[in-house]
Amino acid sequence: MKFYKYISVILHPIVIPTIGILLYFLLLPNNLGSKQELSVLVLIFVTTYLIPLFILILFKKIKLIKSFNVTSIKERKIPVAMMIVLFYLLGNTLYNVSNIRDIGLLFYATTTGLVFIYILFSFQFKTSIHLLSLGIFTGFFIVLGITYSKNYILIIIIAFLLSGVLATARLNLKAHNDKEIYLGFFLGFISPFLVFYFL
Repeated sequence: MKFYKYISVILHPIVIPTIGILLYFLLLPNNLGSKQELSVLVLIFVTTYLIPLFILILFKKIKLIKSFNVTSIKERKIPVAMMIVLFYLLGNTLYNVSNIRDIGLLFYATTTGLVFIYILFSFQFKTSIHLLSLGIFTGFFIVLGITYSKNYILIIIIAFLLSGVLATARLNLKAHNDKEIYLGFFLGFISPFLVFYFL
């Protein structure tokens, strides 16, 4: 059981964006200097990791959530709504920088995925945000490969394998059922395609 908990922490949704952007800078040439790349990475890390972590700590302190796992739909609503706003603002900021518009589109895609998640709350459906994030990661690199005629097959295969491991972990921890896992990955996977081809 500890192994599954470790997997859930290592592949947590607030960790994946920073890993994705780090890979993006390593694999795609751009006109940014190393200091500018570092500034973008710091901005993304603060917005997608530190701020969400602070929000969860604050919400637990004021008893809006019972634990950091945020298990119920009721507990998830406010954090997810706040993340939608944060990711949209981040996407807006980065999309206006011509050299890294792809990254802006990535965060628009993440916003789109989270909006899907929030809408499903109305139907009492607790979609997996863990799998949503890995679905977005996978879809993003497929879209980049198509857009720039690059081969990211190794990253895509690893992303699919990690998604399988993570799905197994979430199921064994009884955090989600099969449908919530599959739908989370699917919604994440299609979000980059929707955003890249319609914006």
